Amino acid sequence: MNAPTDRDRLRREWAAARARHAFLALADGAVFRGVAFGARTDALGEAVFNTGMTGYQEILTDPSYASQFVVLTTPEVGNYGCNPEDAESRGLFLAGLVARHVNPPSNFRATESLDAYLARHGKPGICGVDTRALTLHLRERGAQRAYLHVSDEPLTEAEAVARAQAWCGLDGQDYAAKVSCPEPYVWCAEGRLRVVVYDFGVKHGILRRLAAEGCRVEVVPARTPAEAVLARRPDGVLLSNGPADPSALPYARQAVRDLLAARVPIMGICLGHQLLGLACGARCGRLPFGHHGCNHPVKALADGAVAITSQNHNYALTALPDCLEQTHVSLNDGTCEGIRHRTLPAFAVQFHPEAAPGPHETRGLFRSFTALMEGRP
Repeated sequence: MNAPTDRDRLRREWAAARARHAFLALADGAVFRGVAFGARTDALGEAVFNTGMTGYQEILTDPSYASQFVVLTTPEVGNYGCNPEDAESRGLFLAGLVARHVNPPSNFRATESLDAYLARHGKPGICGVDTRALTLHLRERGAQRAYLHVSDEPLTEAEAVARAQAWCGLDGQDYAAKVSCPEPYVWCAEGRLRVVVYDFGVKHGILRRLAAEGCRVEVVPARTPAEAVLARRPDGVLLSNGPADPSALPYARQAVRDLLAARVPIMGICLGHQLLGLACGARCGRLPFGHHGCNHPVKALADGAVAITSQNHNYALTALPDCLEQTHVSLNDGTCEGIRHRTLPAFAVQFHPEAAPGPHETRGLFRSFTALMEGRP
């Protein structure tokens, strides 16, 4: 019997690739084809692109991406694998991952590959996609409802497009309650200041930064009423990041109003920024394709200083009431990136000062929060 030839090997590899054929169908009818990796299960979600060059595990584990397909614009991922230390939450809440090239890991910190990591968490991925063309499409058409087909189910591209069109999408949906912790828990039991964190989809990086600033940190579920938080006698309250539409969280807006009435120092991040604004009477609207990445320039209006920031949001405050002052602005599109209350101890930023991933230029905002709690200017 003759030994297998290179042609035989190539045929087997080609057949295996065909068996893994996958595609991402958008609601506007566009279809992007590639190869499946991760879990072999189909998924519905909203396709957005992220411009970060590194930090894919932190992106995967950011609850703010709940029910979204993250399209990575960097051409290669997977090189440094995945590990428990770099996770930013208790699990993966995104719909799936879209990449150009996925490489096997080659790093001493890696405990498993990106492929295995997605599969273990039951999340599908597609690689071999022309992500440059897909990103341009999303920039021109906006974020899209999408259907990712990676399973063995017989499904035409037209049927997948129809499923994407039929999906309700993220607008008006309360995803914060879906990703929030089920019960309160203590993150850090030692510290000079007691901070209660509302978990609308909080990242571990925020909790680590609070602990590093000398705070005792307790985390409560998204639907916790203000009276239960005030009963803990906090020195301050942090409103965390989170997914989807802030207008779908009336209970959170009411909690923020009650906390403001109690004059408790408040810091908001991302979704928390939007909730503080809405609680004070601001309006909030959807961005065409959102801000997703760790290279977004933001200017502080007080001194004109520019920082490169990490961001992940689809909505932005569009009009502020007289009680709020804008503190930061996006240099990419002029959207509001920070607010503070003119008479009450409360401020918030749309970007992520904890980064994870991203630059650390705005970490000083956590020190501003501790100063606010301590009553210093």
